[in-house]
Amino acid sequence: MFDKLKKKFSEIFSKQNDNNSVVENDVSSEKQVNEENTGKEGNQRVIKRSEIDNQIMEILLESDVSLDSADLITEKLKERMGKLKRRVDFYSVEDELKNVIKEIISENQNRFDILNPGKKPYIILFLGINGTGKTTTIAKLAYYLKNNGKKVVISASDTFRAGAIEQISILGKNIGVEVIKHDFKSDPASVAFDAIEHARARPLDYVLIDSAGRMQTNKNLLDEMKKIKRVSKPDLTLLVLDAMIGQDVIEQANTFAREINFDGIILTKLDTDAKGGAVISVSTEIKKPILFVGTGQNMDDIMPFDPDWYINKIFSS
Repeated sequence: MFDKLKKKFSEIFSKQNDNNSVVENDVSSEKQVNEENTGKEGNQRVIKRSEIDNQIMEILLESDVSLDSADLITEKLKERMGKLKRRVDFYSVEDELKNVIKEIISENQNRFDILNPGKKPYIILFLGINGTGKTTTIAKLAYYLKNNGKKVVISASDTFRAGAIEQISILGKNIGVEVIKHDFKSDPASVAFDAIEHARARPLDYVLIDSAGRMQTNKNLLDEMKKIKRVSKPDLTLLVLDAMIGQDVIEQANTFAREINFDGIILTKLDTDAKGGAVISVSTEIKKPILFVGTGQNMDDIMPFDPDWYINKIFSS
């Protein structure tokens, strides 16, 4: 998970710390460092801060961090570094970079307490295109809620994709969660309505509404999704995004946001994401909290997103 990003950061910080290198933090003094970008003072190698800035920018871009997000990180890092002494070791640079990234990805977090929403039933609508793992993610979240003592029902409102109703029904059976379903090609909004009424009658704690995976440009399917939202009046609308597609998550999210407002994001397939930049790009550009992340194939491979967990995954120390 995030192996490439972690390796690249390690190559900068661990290697330079081992080499007894320091960073010339005073930009006005960089001219004292030789033309090869390194100099020596005693037994220390002195490296230009601008050279480190460029290396960090390059690593971020290669790791599928968007250009705007990478610019934001490097600018904030420069601000923080400007408050330190003239020459600093690489541990200091690494610590400041950790702080900058954590600050950025934490900015929109903590808006929702999904285990204590204060309403019953709490209705969650899921959006996303085909291939993101949306339906499986719904089952994972249902399993997570159930394991936390909550009573859940799933609405099989993806009546468009062949096999979708069967898929969510099997997943529901495997985790012991009831699934409300109609026939293939039936009105998905009606399925959602019946699931909500079912939850109110029991009463249950949560209704999780699946929906047809749709390309962002398919107007008919987007109109159908708007109808589901009008009928179900969800308390929380979540967009499921595949971390493996890198910077394309931004375009997907922005297109959905223009058509159907959503409250938060679930990032899937982080276990197979070697680059790791999607978390940063989503956090900085979409301005919506990442509520959960998918970390594997099993039903319990889902967890609330934790910025500290992410920082520990992309840095060696």
